[in-house]
Amino acid sequence: MTAEPLILVDDPRPGVRRLTLNRPEKRNAMDNVLRSELFAALEAADRDDTVHVTILRGAGSCFSSGYDLSSDLSADRPYHTPDGPAAWAHHVTKGWLWIWDLAKPVIAQVHGYAMAGGSELAAACDLVYLAEDATISHPVLRLAGTPDFAVHPWLVGLRNAMEMVLTGDPVDAAEAVRMGYANRCFPAEELDDRVLDLAERIAGVPSGLLQINKRWVHRALEAMGARTAIRSVPDLQGLAQQVPEVRELLGNLTDQVKRTAAEARVDEGAPSD
Repeated sequence: MTAEPLILVDDPRPGVRRLTLNRPEKRNAMDNVLRSELFAALEAADRDDTVHVTILRGAGSCFSSGYDLSSDLSADRPYHTPDGPAAWAHHVTKGWLWIWDLAKPVIAQVHGYAMAGGSELAAACDLVYLAEDATISHPVLRLAGTPDFAVHPWLVGLRNAMEMVLTGDPVDAAEAVRMGYANRCFPAEELDDRVLDLAERIAGVPSGLLQINKRWVHRALEAMGARTAIRSVPDLQGLAQQVPEVRELLGNLTDQVKRTAAEARVDEGAPSD
């Protein structure tokens, strides 16, 4: 029997490509196989002249629970990054910035929760729309160091970013919109249609013009130093792992992270493992 693809692809409206993370039994946890298929699907959409905008969503109960810590994340990575301190943080940051550099806009459609690496994936997209019952969280910050993708200060500002990274607490949809992490939130039962309506409106703009308008926003961020900061901050992840309390946790880090993430899912009303 042929295994079901990890990325489902459909074209629900003219000019709109939709990609669905299809690992619901793992809450769309991202191993390197799924990540490879995701980047390939995003590239295919970017090369397709009939596509003007891409929607990214998750199957099942949530958008994504983050990186799959039960897999070997050091093996079969979708693209090369050098080994060394904070190699994983540098690796995933390169991928998220690659989404910035795509010609066509990418929309994150988040329901349930976007946790840890899943919240970073959503943050890397050009637009973010949430279900009203969605939550954004990064509970690993309480155990193992800094976010891999240091985009928070640029999205939500100094005070909000500081609170998010110092507490690791979940943020509900309304608060995520207020802070600037997301554009809007909609009732969960309306999310698909509302995002499709917005995507179709974007798709009505000539693709070449969309590319220039997307670049206009990112170039402004880069002029303020965003790309330089985002590329340099992962080195602090390597430093964080030298903190004595963190070093004590490294031997059983996976179990600790899974337990903390499960507690956060219970707090957020999601089923725990």
